[in-house]
Amino acid sequence: MSFTRATRVPTAPTLPQGEAVASYGTYLEAQRAVDHLADKQFPVQHVTIVGTDLRMVERVTGRLSYPRVALAGFASGAWFGLFVGLLLSMFGSGDSSLMFAAILIGGAFGLLFSVITYSFTGGKRDFTSTSQIVATTYALLCGAEHANKARNLLQEIGGVQSGWPARPAGPSTPPSDPRVAYPEPAAPHQPPAGSPTVPPVGPPTVPPTAPPTVPPTPGAL
Repeated sequence: MSFTRATRVPTAPTLPQGEAVASYGTYLEAQRAVDHLADKQFPVQHVTIVGTDLRMVERVTGRLSYPRVALAGFASGAWFGLFVGLLLSMFGSGDSSLMFAAILIGGAFGLLFSVITYSFTGGKRDFTSTSQIVATTYALLCGAEHANKARNLLQEIGGVQSGWPARPAGPSTPPSDPRVAYPEPAAPHQPPAGSPTVPPVGPPTVPPTAPPTVPPTPGAL
């Protein structure tokens, strides 16, 4: 029997290494892709799921009020009381009334603690919610030596990419390095040898008009 050696996870925050072999819009799709690779006997210890464009999403689940707080506190306290009652029944006389008393005492303490804690908030948060960190895109990164094999296996479920990271397209700018030669402008079109030369067509030339000659006045000096 052979065991697969686990990949060593870095203790310090480190950017993942490898090529992007696929990209998906949800985490469930990325998880399904890794499961597909595992079913194909692919060394999944070389695969990393990377979420990009992270967002914190808080979903409101309901309105918070004193009755609801009291009910939730009693339920949590009753569970703790049930646990204590089971321990006392196992190491005690085994009386069921002791377990029932532990449940009631635990529920009462949980109710009282929850109501007091909620009263300190001053009505600033009268709702319940759950928070999650959600990414816009989930990319699958793999080592360069296994990237092509992973792409071939993932062709069946889609989402395959050619590489990571993709450089966004932008406006072309001239190179700043003077050693980089700019492309020379194209030479003007020359007519083939032996073809008749056609003079350029322009506006008709109008000869200048001479001013009229005025005869001198008799007796004028």
